[in-house]
Amino acid sequence: MRKGFTTGSCAAAAAKAAAWMLLTGRDKKKVSIRTPKGIWFDADLVDIRRSDGTVSCAVLKDGGDDPDVTTGAHIFAEVSALQKTGGCENEADGWQDAAWTSGLCGKEMKPSAGSGGRQLDDAVIIIDGGEGVGRVTKPGLDQPVGQAAINHVPRAMIRREVLSVCRVMDFKGTLRVLISVPEGKELAGKTFNPRLGIEGGISILGTTGIVEPMSTKALLDTIRVEIHQKRTLGEPVLAVTPGNYGKVFMQQTYGYDLGRSVACSNFIGDTIDIAREEGFRRMLLTGHIGKLIKVSGGIMNTHSREADARMELLAAAALRAGADAKTALAVMDAVTTEEGVRLLAEAGILEGAMRHAMEKIQYYLEKRAGSELHIECMMYSNAYGLLAESSGAEDFLRELTGNGQA
Repeated sequence: MRKGFTTGSCAAAAAKAAAWMLLTGRDKKKVSIRTPKGIWFDADLVDIRRSDGTVSCAVLKDGGDDPDVTTGAHIFAEVSALQKTGGCENEADGWQDAAWTSGLCGKEMKPSAGSGGRQLDDAVIIIDGGEGVGRVTKPGLDQPVGQAAINHVPRAMIRREVLSVCRVMDFKGTLRVLISVPEGKELAGKTFNPRLGIEGGISILGTTGIVEPMSTKALLDTIRVEIHQKRTLGEPVLAVTPGNYGKVFMQQTYGYDLGRSVACSNFIGDTIDIAREEGFRRMLLTGHIGKLIKVSGGIMNTHSREADARMELLAAAALRAGADAKTALAVMDAVTTEEGVRLLAEAGILEGAMRHAMEKIQYYLEKRAGSELHIECMMYSNAYGLLAESSGAEDFLRELTGNGQA
């Protein structure tokens, strides 16, 4: 499958090209940069624009064979030369980057790996986000509140590439690099940015500069970011759900907005691991029986391509609750878990079957969580509401809702 290039790589390539065109006065149609992974990115440049002291151009985002919503977006870099003032331009513009924690305004420079190796007599590069690049409004993310959502690796890439041009041209003044994505505000609604408190656009991302043609890592990275943010915000219990099934039920029954939970999709086991690594000690998993019944069989990735034993596990719970062979076979032949639940209710064994299922779910959750993470669980269906819960689930829910009574 074909690899792609991150928004960070596109921004760095566009910034390098715009800086070159600004300092040379000549146009450029292609530019090459080396990604952090060591793979070269040969980018075509589009929409070249010039004005007095400013050049901008764009690189079209190519996500390769990964289903990336930003593929085709225009990643613009506008580079302009600024007049030096008596103060520190970096601090005045709020420039902060994990790659540069000292050396501003003539202090001793100790560049970190991948920072571009800035020297004392180098140009000053100021990086910010423009139209379609989100702004951070909540703590716990890669960039501090108020900064453009351009993560530290893309910032280091942009700075390195622009500095390389400045050194060739012997330019030691100040350049301002403004990254923008005209489609970014619309695209942001298809990402997790609104949930994370990044407003107004997409993030400029990437740690390797390369988009691998699989979405699993990207999803797990997003889950980790959201869990880290909730830890930073001091959430007492980490609330997790596979999806939005049951949103109305949870709101009407418990006054809890399911949108506050981390959406783990099919990655229940990985999410438990991440929660523990991020320092959470308590976690509440709430979800629809269609996903959670799989956990009763020890299945921690609930995607159907990984494992799908929903009806077999539901039938096993029914047999443990006293179902006869006819009922068990009917459950196994049912197309959906909702239909299976209806059959158990008609047979008068729904409560017992769900109790047995929850015992097994809790067993496997606790086994995965280990002693460091106390985990509780609630399982429901669309038609029958709450089906089963572990012994401490409602206590956790009361903490999350702030209610004295769930």
